Amino acid sequence: MPTERVVLDSDLRYLDGKGNLLKSRAELSVARMLAFLGHEYRYGTSVALPDGSTLPVDFAVGGRYIEVIDSETDEARFRRIKQALPELDIIAIGHSRFASKVEELDSLFLYDEPGKAQTGSIFIEDPSLAFDYAHILPLVEKCSVLHGHTSTVMVEIIGSMKNNLVVDFGDAKRVIKDTLNAIDHKFFINKKYLQREDDTHYYVAFEGPRGYFNLQLPKMTTYMMSGEATVENLSTEIIRLLAPRMPANVEALGVYIYEGVNKGAHIIAGVKKEEKKS
Repeated sequence: MPTERVVLDSDLRYLDGKGNLLKSRAELSVARMLAFLGHEYRYGTSVALPDGSTLPVDFAVGGRYIEVIDSETDEARFRRIKQALPELDIIAIGHSRFASKVEELDSLFLYDEPGKAQTGSIFIEDPSLAFDYAHILPLVEKCSVLHGHTSTVMVEIIGSMKNNLVVDFGDAKRVIKDTLNAIDHKFFINKKYLQREDDTHYYVAFEGPRGYFNLQLPKMTTYMMSGEATVENLSTEIIRLLAPRMPANVEALGVYIYEGVNKGAHIIAGVKKEEKKS
């Protein structure tokens, strides 16, 4: 029986577009969202308290601050900042490990400035958000033979907030699982290798580093792609499938796909309103 492989934050290195080494995937999500929205930010800054001491804060965006809560130490520091500087524009984003404390720490995780629209981001990762697939990459020698993967997925949903929510976690998770079910146990191949098709089969052929391939593929288990079946393009394809099912306030989607341990791809893309179904 295969054992489940788990990737820990401590096993990974998170670098933002500025070369900053971030502490966690949650921090990377914040950095990517800020960059995507065109906001200039500073990472690893600090604020001065009235007693002359300073406390570190993860992100500064103009005169506003964002703290990612990854530990009880982070939580205590954030409380101290809020108590010492009640007028400071600062928001905390909670890590999934602290989900059980969201109601208890409601004032930490929700920031509502009257009269100003807010953009927020949630991310969803769960062992059930995974799919199995096979593919061939004829342009990459090592991957130019038929092989498969079990990939886990994390999805970011970015959009304007309504009642302090971007989208309900339960609703989002159901949509993501339905989307992954549609591509689970499929064979992915670039449609440029398609020679012909009939009612039930695709006929694919190509010359690769490992020789000539001529495949007859059942349509019901094959997924034709507009590009090579790389993990980057799979991320983009999942975004394409998710976008029409998102509510109108969602402005962008990000998808992480882990192809094994310690490697994968992350794609973030804007969602055009006219592409959504009513």
